[in-house]
Amino acid sequence: MHDLADQMPNGDPQLDWREGGVPVSTRFDDPYFSLGGGLAETRHVFLDGNDLPARLVSGFHVAELGFGTGLNLLALAQIATQPVRMTSFEAFPMNAAKLAQAHAAFPELADLAAQLRDGWGQPLIQVGQALLEVILGDVADTLPAWNGRADAWFLDGFSPAKNPQMWNDNIMAQVGAHTAADGSFATYTAAGHVRRALGQAGFAVERRSGFGSKRHMSVGRLQMPPTG
Repeated sequence: MHDLADQMPNGDPQLDWREGGVPVSTRFDDPYFSLGGGLAETRHVFLDGNDLPARLVSGFHVAELGFGTGLNLLALAQIATQPVRMTSFEAFPMNAAKLAQAHAAFPELADLAAQLRDGWGQPLIQVGQALLEVILGDVADTLPAWNGRADAWFLDGFSPAKNPQMWNDNIMAQVGAHTAADGSFATYTAAGHVRRALGQAGFAVERRSGFGSKRHMSVGRLQMPPTG
């Protein structure tokens, strides 16, 4: 089986590791998940922020900017009781060994994490009730070319201050254009330019209390009909 990381010529995620097994991107100088509790943050920001699991029905489609360690996928799979889909856009995939090192921080997800790693490198990966597709490459190229629409978005790229190209107006417009009617987004960031761009993309944007030391986060529902 080929590793997804092997499919990217410049895909080395360039990792360092902090105490507690937290991977940190040295490329973007940002941790992959919260130092104060990655799974709790995922549940607060991405699940609660998109009103999940209440909205989950068979065929519900989640899309994500930034797959990282796969923690968001694992948290989704943990709550899904019917078949759901997840499409994640990632430019710098980890290899299976690095995933395993990161997953060790979340023993309650061990069985689902093993399913993810067992399928790593395949076009579609079944993890619990979630069917995952990881789309590799620069999101500026891959998202416009995607023909899907998401019912919910997990916007989880590295910090807008450190990875601005992931959060620019064009990418946020593409998020709106690839969202189903009444679809939603959630993100840990409350950066003003991100909120404005998502508003221009058709979302009614709301600021909420963030996780841990982060005062605010952002959520929204699509108000304008999708274009394209």
